[in-house]
Amino acid sequence: MKRRTIIGMLSVFLLMGGAFAQENKIKKANEEFENYDYIDARKIYLNVVGDGYESAQVFEKLGDTYYFNSEYPEANKWYGKLIDSYPDEIEPEYYFRAAQTLKSVGKYEEAKIMVEKFTAASNNSNLAQTQMNNWESFEQLANSQNKKFKVTNITTELSGSDFGPSFYGNNIVFASSSINTEGNKIHDWNGLPYLDLFEAEIDVDGSLKNVKQLQGDIKSPYHESSAVFTKDGQTVYFTRNNYIDGKKKRGKKRLVSLKIYKATKNDDGTWGNVKELPFNDDSYSVAHPALNLEETRLYFSSDMDGSLGKSDIWYVDILKNGSYGEPTNLGPIINTEERETFPFISDENRLYFSSDGHVGLGGLDIFRTSHNDSEGFYAVTNLEQPINSHQDDFGFIVKEKEKIGYLSSNREGNGGSSSDDIYLLTENCNPVIYGAITDAKTGEPLEGSKVYLMDGNNQVVSQGITEANGNYQFEDDMDCEKQYVVRASNEQKEYEPVEKVVMTPQGSMMLQVDLALTPPDCPVNDLGCRLDLQPIYFDFDKHNIRPDAEVELAKILQAMKEYPQLNIHIESHTDSRGNDAYNMQLSERRAKSTLEWLVEKGIDGDRLSSKGYGESQLINNCSNGVNCSEEAHQLNRRSMFIIQ
Repeated sequence: MKRRTIIGMLSVFLLMGGAFAQENKIKKANEEFENYDYIDARKIYLNVVGDGYESAQVFEKLGDTYYFNSEYPEANKWYGKLIDSYPDEIEPEYYFRAAQTLKSVGKYEEAKIMVEKFTAASNNSNLAQTQMNNWESFEQLANSQNKKFKVTNITTELSGSDFGPSFYGNNIVFASSSINTEGNKIHDWNGLPYLDLFEAEIDVDGSLKNVKQLQGDIKSPYHESSAVFTKDGQTVYFTRNNYIDGKKKRGKKRLVSLKIYKATKNDDGTWGNVKELPFNDDSYSVAHPALNLEETRLYFSSDMDGSLGKSDIWYVDILKNGSYGEPTNLGPIINTEERETFPFISDENRLYFSSDGHVGLGGLDIFRTSHNDSEGFYAVTNLEQPINSHQDDFGFIVKEKEKIGYLSSNREGNGGSSSDDIYLLTENCNPVIYGAITDAKTGEPLEGSKVYLMDGNNQVVSQGITEANGNYQFEDDMDCEKQYVVRASNEQKEYEPVEKVVMTPQGSMMLQVDLALTPPDCPVNDLGCRLDLQPIYFDFDKHNIRPDAEVELAKILQAMKEYPQLNIHIESHTDSRGNDAYNMQLSERRAKSTLEWLVEKGIDGDRLSSKGYGESQLINNCSNGVNCSEEAHQLNRRSMFIIQ
């Protein structure tokens, strides 16, 4: 009995010793976590879980070590364990994070459940309401692609983190941990070397070449990233860890915050005179600068006091004396309870930024809004796939007039890696021209018709033959926003050929061009026959346009609008009754009223001409002195339309 008691006591002490050991490990992991050393903290948490110990706190923080490094699929795994194992100990924020990570792995129905739980647990916060009320918008985003754009990874050969491009004249400057530089340390947050700024030339295809590091005092032993340059290329604002004059500073939470610095170019091309901007502070971060077009305002991201969320977009005015105004928050149209970051002002004066608080695909998405000085910012717009993905998408810059842009993303596929890469954004040129070739009189499809696509030099780019349904399609060898001619003919049945000038659309867009061929029994220049018009008739001794004539004239109007190169001559006639001279004047009035009807509907008068022929061109034997019915005389009171 005594032996069993001793063994039992030893077992209890061993269990207590194991528990104490795990608690000590967790304490150490928490210290690393609070110092933002996520990689070291993660290793300890994983070791503890591997030993069979678990808790709500361990699952939370383990998930966070992945979430804060944008490794959403792994974060999803641990948030899932948290929610399944400890449903009564979950802070509302973790439902939101779980929803974001579920989006990133394509589990939309499960993500919706997490949003519903987040809404219930957070007392209907603005963030929760936005996510819930706009769930249908998210589903549309998730299931749609903007085919107008193409996104291509241009840093596949670099193995680390590459992000935050900015335009520097005709070059690009970006931050990279991929390129080894002397003295680079490893950052405990993500286990990668510290970032430096590099400059690259833009090749003809938009890719980067001749990469070199920015030289001078702009480099420090810690992070430099996300720069913006003045138009003259002599001044740069950039993001750096809280480090200047050889000293690193920490805030109240021992975090080395981010700050914006300013540097100017030396005569030798290096960067010097580095100065910290006055609205920085050790207690919060200020990062990712952007200039407006006039270079009178500096935008940035910060979590300073007054922020609506974890980070907001702010701005300061750059005053004429070189000082700065007070920081101003852009407000709730732009900023949410989560992260807004990486602002950029385009050459069309649009604000682009990234956010995970507005409705997006998961992680950070890129958004756009326009600005009016008197009315402020308008509602934001998600840039959709393929610009956005289910991972982090940020650091967007664009030259809208040149139709080229760049962005940063840690998306998988397309040559990407789990680290950040820089992607080239171009407009995807893949237009399609299609249509049907038909008989102009019957509307029947014309099988075996030849269809040609010709360029501006009248050279054949592509050709084809219609099938039984008369359809054709061109989808290769075309440029976007370029003029072409579509020409159709059917020589087997002696149809007159017809062609139409078209402008190809931008992107993967489809343009329908139907062509109707004139049957061989119609004179080439007889518009009425080619359009299968009913005659334009007039009442006896009248020149006004009758309602039944307006129906036929509307067909001519449509043809002239559709074919701007079409010019017509109007010929008007009378019957034989009345004085010959009077009939000539009457026919002139009929021709003029017909022309004026078309001009009033918008046709340029230079495209029209008219002439009256009186009774000189009767189409039957109802000449002077012949007794004819009213119906027979009516056939002569007409207008004809000749293609010029």
